[in-house]
Amino acid sequence: MIIPGALDGERLDRVVSLLCDLTRREAAALVAAGGVRVGGRAVTLRSSRVAQGDELEVDAPPPKAPFRPWPQDDVEVPVVYADDQVIVVDKPAGLVVHPGAGQAAGTLVNGLLALFPEIACVGSLERPGIVHRLDKGTSGLLAVARTPAAYTALVEQLTDRAVERRYQALVWGRFDSAAGAVDAPVGRGYSNPTRMAVSAGGRPARTSYRVLQLFTQPAKVTLVACRLETGRTHQIRVHLAAIGHPVVGDDRYGGARPSIDPGRPFLHASQLGFDHPATGERLRFTSALPPELEKVLGSLR
Repeated sequence: MIIPGALDGERLDRVVSLLCDLTRREAAALVAAGGVRVGGRAVTLRSSRVAQGDELEVDAPPPKAPFRPWPQDDVEVPVVYADDQVIVVDKPAGLVVHPGAGQAAGTLVNGLLALFPEIACVGSLERPGIVHRLDKGTSGLLAVARTPAAYTALVEQLTDRAVERRYQALVWGRFDSAAGAVDAPVGRGYSNPTRMAVSAGGRPARTSYRVLQLFTQPAKVTLVACRLETGRTHQIRVHLAAIGHPVVGDDRYGGARPSIDPGRPFLHASQLGFDHPATGERLRFTSALPPELEKVLGSLR
């Protein structure tokens, strides 16, 4: 394949990942093993840069058999709404949404399959019914499609930014203004592909925020309401950290500090709104802060 202009100057592992539908880790391993050639010569340094017009050859691994999660009735799923089209759950912190690298079971999807087995044929085989996600350490509201038609309708609403997703977050520091927005692309970090970052090569992302309450003891922290206008991986956490206000308790993005330790990122999906896939009625749901986060707020002054 010939490197297009859009990938001119990009790292070799990122290009292989994008063009061959591999993870960055898989692409890096393939490069290191001598399975990637540029201009007919094997290149084993993953950080090598490609140029427009380079001829790329990849000994791509055979396609993987699709992974199918199985039902687990011992996974508790807090359902707040369900009809024949959609399900809304209030995910607790610590529960992974769907199986992935390092966790094949014990996820929200496994629990959902036990309660609603028909979602096995909805959307992706690997993550049936799932149209949007919450990070493992984030709690709150999540919509799940129960039929293929509902899946298509909810994905379209997400693409059109018609799904309302609001969060509450406790962050470090004091804001200069009572409201604002962070409009900055988010992509995978070069040094650590599991960590996201504001990056010129990332996907467009916008988060608006509004200050709810300022606390000064035992440290200066601010409770904010955030609205996702796009839905990138770790978006709120990355955006708030980028403007100097990492989420309290977020050890991945600089928010874990001993003076206030909730044991998890203080981030909760508190409001969710979307049009019902069948009736068009606007559905809105709210979720109160879970007890462990309320306890943190109660300790602040």
